Amino acid sequence: MALTDEGIIRVDGLASRYVRLASGAKAHYMTAGEEGPAVLLLHGGLPGSSATAGWRFMAPFLGAHGFRVYAPDMPGYGLSDTAPEHRPKGLHTQVEFLHEFVTALCLDRFHIAGNSMGCMNSVNYITAHPEKILSFALIAGDFGDVTAHLLPRPAGSFVPNYDGTRESMRDNLRAIIHKSEAITDDLVDMRHGAAQRHVEGAPEYFAAMMEYVNQTFSDPNLAARLSTKGRFDKLTIPGVYLYGQDDVLCPVEWGYEQEKALPNVQCFYPPDTGHQGQTDQPELFNQLFLEFFRDGVITRQTADAAGVSKNRPEIASIVAQA
Repeated sequence: MALTDEGIIRVDGLASRYVRLASGAKAHYMTAGEEGPAVLLLHGGLPGSSATAGWRFMAPFLGAHGFRVYAPDMPGYGLSDTAPEHRPKGLHTQVEFLHEFVTALCLDRFHIAGNSMGCMNSVNYITAHPEKILSFALIAGDFGDVTAHLLPRPAGSFVPNYDGTRESMRDNLRAIIHKSEAITDDLVDMRHGAAQRHVEGAPEYFAAMMEYVNQTFSDPNLAARLSTKGRFDKLTIPGVYLYGQDDVLCPVEWGYEQEKALPNVQCFYPPDTGHQGQTDQPELFNQLFLEFFRDGVITRQTADAAGVSKNRPEIASIVAQA
């Protein structure tokens, strides 16, 4: 299947749109659904990431089941504005972009979800603007300094390295997608093309993102602004966290460590699932997100299939009890 003129995979029920932000940036986003509560979906941070790459299965599903879905290409990714003044300068500027984006689209309150870097961006946005969030669903990402930070990467774990070639892009996808059949030629072509749009400014930015995952910002004022400890963990906004048991980019033990510091978040550890679980297990993730965003409660059957955490008692207000 050929890519569209914009270089993205064509998906039924998913439309490509642009909006001009207050900063002057031309923001690209994918959207699905025409009525119902709003859902904001945030993609991950490896080279070539985009709204379509991360959410092409879930966005049209939620759109067909009563939600208005918005999935932006974050600065530095996808079809986002490549002008130097609109390139990202850190996670704090991603929060600023998100607030501009939801303001431009008049999204007063919404559900939010994010995978990997999208999880970090979601956490930072929720912490800064909790009054706008109905609920959140996060996948395989970091929660900032709410934990004593992440464990060392185990020997033999996958460390992605994109060198600008199409084949290295395919190698990168093996780090985040567990099921090899989900790594299609169209997906490789789309992500490779997206990465090439940003190649001049992207490598330094990707390095900055990885540095943030492993250490606190050296600027104490910025670190204080993005600090989540004693803030995010005290929120009572309903939330779930999914972490694939077969994640080779960030081992599942990292998820266990995050869970210890998140008393109000219900955790799941789905089997046969890697770092981008919504691509490995679209039917399961779609159903869980639908039940949670629509009803606020996840059925027993879906919770069990998703590997509901056994590390502590379930949150009865989120998981239906037998």
